[in-house]
Amino acid sequence: MHNIIVLSSAQFLFRFLPLFLIVYYLTPEQFRNAVLFMGSIVFYAAGQPKAVLVLLALTVLNWYTGNAVFSENVKIVRGRADEKTPVRKRRYLIAAVSIDAAVLVAAKVLALKVNSAFLPVGMSFYIFKMISYQADMYHEVIRQRPWFTTAAAYFTMFPQVTQGPISRYNDGFTRRGEAGREYSLDRFEDGLINVTIGLSMKILLADRIGILWNEITKIGYDSISTPLAWMGAYGYTFQLFFDFWGYSLIAAGVTQMLGMDFVLNFNHPYAAKGIGDFYRRWHATLGNWFRDYIYIPMGGSRVGTAKTIRNLLVVWLITGFWHGGTVNFILWGLVLGLFIVLEKFVLKGAMQKVPAIGHLAVWIIIPLTWVIFAITDLKSLGLYFTRLFPLGGTSGNVNSEDYIHYARIYWPFFAASVVLCIPKVMELIQKYRKSAVMTVVFAVLFWVSMYYGVNSSANAFMYFSF
Repeated sequence: MHNIIVLSSAQFLFRFLPLFLIVYYLTPEQFRNAVLFMGSIVFYAAGQPKAVLVLLALTVLNWYTGNAVFSENVKIVRGRADEKTPVRKRRYLIAAVSIDAAVLVAAKVLALKVNSAFLPVGMSFYIFKMISYQADMYHEVIRQRPWFTTAAAYFTMFPQVTQGPISRYNDGFTRRGEAGREYSLDRFEDGLINVTIGLSMKILLADRIGILWNEITKIGYDSISTPLAWMGAYGYTFQLFFDFWGYSLIAAGVTQMLGMDFVLNFNHPYAAKGIGDFYRRWHATLGNWFRDYIYIPMGGSRVGTAKTIRNLLVVWLITGFWHGGTVNFILWGLVLGLFIVLEKFVLKGAMQKVPAIGHLAVWIIIPLTWVIFAITDLKSLGLYFTRLFPLGGTSGNVNSEDYIHYARIYWPFFAASVVLCIPKVMELIQKYRKSAVMTVVFAVLFWVSMYYGVNSSANAFMYFSF
């Protein structure tokens, strides 16, 4: 039952999800958040039986401290606030956020130094939801005090608890008891279509093209040619993209089945006009979180050039650490921060006059940064870059025609990846998604995905590690 936590697994799709939806729909609306919370705990405990205690403890803590902040807000609104009220409110917020951040940092450090089991699946995601909840309570974005089951359902909601997206409390949790959701066959069908598209991306594309990166790793970076090194970089690029986009679509589809709105997490990032634009489109809920809860509170871009550069680099340093504690993730974050600073303050005019500069940056620089993201050992990372850029020659037993063999195997997956990166293609799929032809196509894709998914034992999504 452990891989019930993998949203592409047969256990999840044919056991947990149908049973949960039956109970959820049969439950009166005012109690559905309680059902969602209890179902989410069962879901999480099936894959992380010990770590579920940490999730529960943090859930209770954040509901309690959020209530404390909310109580101070009520005093201010009613005009009974004394001079100490804003101070108390701020202290509750600082205490809650400090505890959440300390738990996450400690878990990441222990996972890195002692054992990876110290970092529960999804902790980075659900703690960020808890921090945003506290901040939104403080700034009175949340206007009503949530019941425990409502807040707990938001923190632990099973489609998002392991890999996001990092939705906000007001995205479906806006009233006490029932969350003001819309239930219809049309919305359920939309959810089912998004689940099918996500499954296809994950199992038929990401998992298949990901074999190339595994093969290159087994061969050894010192034994691959430059063309194969570039193939590997783009292979990993597409694997990560369709793995995470696929997960996001599955999660969004299930969320729609629960009566909530679609959560957009990817907005055609490879059609972006530059590195900065890419990360406004890639994992958009995480980018928005960093913007709203770190970048803007630090002053954003309204504090002069020097401090804006500082703010950008701090955000990207934290982004790198959020993904992992090893040096390569910190390097990855700082490299991206520097490129974004360069775009914003040096190349902005040139990129506006010649848009091709930004598009080329996306298709050349982003895959290179994914190599930094993928290879944790710095020595191995340096070796891979000497294969990408063999200046002055490199040593090793290299088959100069090795890429031909792999190109013959993987070209269909590369071709499909490039096609699906074109916004117009996905727009056409969405436009005709309910036509008879597309219904047949989706049905075939679903069952073919299930066939390969079962035979590959439901490979975990790549962002489980974060």
